[in-house]
Amino acid sequence: MSGAAMQVFGSHATYPSTRLPLFARNVVATSQPLAAQAGLRMLLAGGNAVDAAIASAAALTILEPVSNGLGSDAFCILWDGRQLHGLNASGTAPAAWTPAYFQRKYGMDARQPPKRGWDSVTVPGAVAAWAALSARFGKLPFADVLQPAIDYAERGCAVPVVVQRKWAAAAGDAELTRQPGFAAAFLPGGQAPALGEVFRFPAAARALRAIAATRGEAFYRGEIAAALAAHAREHGGAMTEADLAGYAPQWVQPLEQDYRGHTLHEIPPNGQGIAALMALGMLRRFELGSLKVDAAATQHLMIEAMKLAFADIYRHVAEPGAMACAPEHLLDPDYLAERARCIDPSRAQDFGPGALPRGGTVYLSTADADGMMVSFIQSNYMGFGSGVVLPDWGVSLQNRGHAFSLDAAHANVAAPGKRPFHTIIPAFLTRAGQPLMAFGVMGAHMQPQGHVQTLARMLDWGQNPQTACDAPRWLVNHDGSLSLEASLDAAVAQGLAALGHRLTTIRDSYQDFGAGQFIWRLGDPAVDGYVAASDPRRDGQAVGF
Repeated sequence: MSGAAMQVFGSHATYPSTRLPLFARNVVATSQPLAAQAGLRMLLAGGNAVDAAIASAAALTILEPVSNGLGSDAFCILWDGRQLHGLNASGTAPAAWTPAYFQRKYGMDARQPPKRGWDSVTVPGAVAAWAALSARFGKLPFADVLQPAIDYAERGCAVPVVVQRKWAAAAGDAELTRQPGFAAAFLPGGQAPALGEVFRFPAAARALRAIAATRGEAFYRGEIAAALAAHAREHGGAMTEADLAGYAPQWVQPLEQDYRGHTLHEIPPNGQGIAALMALGMLRRFELGSLKVDAAATQHLMIEAMKLAFADIYRHVAEPGAMACAPEHLLDPDYLAERARCIDPSRAQDFGPGALPRGGTVYLSTADADGMMVSFIQSNYMGFGSGVVLPDWGVSLQNRGHAFSLDAAHANVAAPGKRPFHTIIPAFLTRAGQPLMAFGVMGAHMQPQGHVQTLARMLDWGQNPQTACDAPRWLVNHDGSLSLEASLDAAVAQGLAALGHRLTTIRDSYQDFGAGQFIWRLGDPAVDGYVAASDPRRDGQAVGF
């Protein structure tokens, strides 16, 4: 075994968890064990990491409907054996969407589109992502890759612990459950499925068969598209067949930031991955590794860097063409050095955006013995998304339109064909231009914070991916306050309070602190393989051979 990459893991810190790292030459890590098995089936059948990722993603729409569905959006970063590729499959606004459209319907004081219903739905991108990835990089027939999801939908599967917990919580949300199609699809017998109860979704199986047979065309330019447009008209939505037919995902060049001899790669805006890059660009100015990892003073530096990054991205980040500054300006080394100087090690602060230089989600990762590695994420946004479910087809639709602003002066203002600010972000780590780790941490604005916290643990303190994943987390909220995971040491919490942080302790880790999947390359994948981790905050699993 060459083992060179293993030298980074020198820490023996442990945290409460039932998970152990997985070592294998072919790996799938997802938030639901049966979805991981779906991806593994593709690898065993001679497929590659892309085939495994698509199979797992499709299966998750059935197995974890609380977080994603056939009407999700998606993003991907993959290493094809030679170079990185980024795919932005976030949805675009219907042609009718303007601030005036929403203000006529919801009042002149409306600040953003609604949280639920058809007026929160942008054109879904996940199905287009699957088709694009398969066409460009897949080895197996597209229909074969979707077969596990079809089987799960038709035969049904028992509902696991964490999924059931979130499903039951959603059943008490009256605004969600009254949306057209929701109760019929997701409240069998008038309530959420019980733990271990078999959930079947034959309507989604029908849609998956049509998607498989047409390589996604049915969803955007066929019978599913026609049904979506008709349902939108019936329920007061603006989406049309033309909106669906005009959609295409975008291949993009990931942004990057060097940190401790490694390079982190994130999808560029309209996503928030740039926040993780900015925070690490500031933290480069501090010798974190010389400090104790689980100490209030150490965590304080990371928290303040995240607060500074969020102050900028909430003001500036949108679809690139609408931004007043280029993403590169936010990553300018001199600018980040200036922002880092705003951090006071002795006290917490509230930050505004800087003066720039001129000029409910599922995540999975896969890797194969040939060296292909995939970082993939898809989401309906806020648990079950819009709540709208297309009858007869089982398409559960995201509510990403809710992320738009209705302020005409804001970069993220709603406009026809525009992509909204997005929270879901896959990540990828390289070293000296070579692939090292495909990873992500799902969970709204927790995601860049999870990237920073777990990556710093690995690169500054040598923790292995499972240990870094198990460690307790904090969450910077939109108002600058701090939520702490209940497992965080009380002395650390007291130290953060003494520095002036406004704290709350959250005991439901699933809802607030995200969940990650990590696959780290150990050398030659055909010889040394990978080490993988799956977050104990979800039902997930890393599997391989």
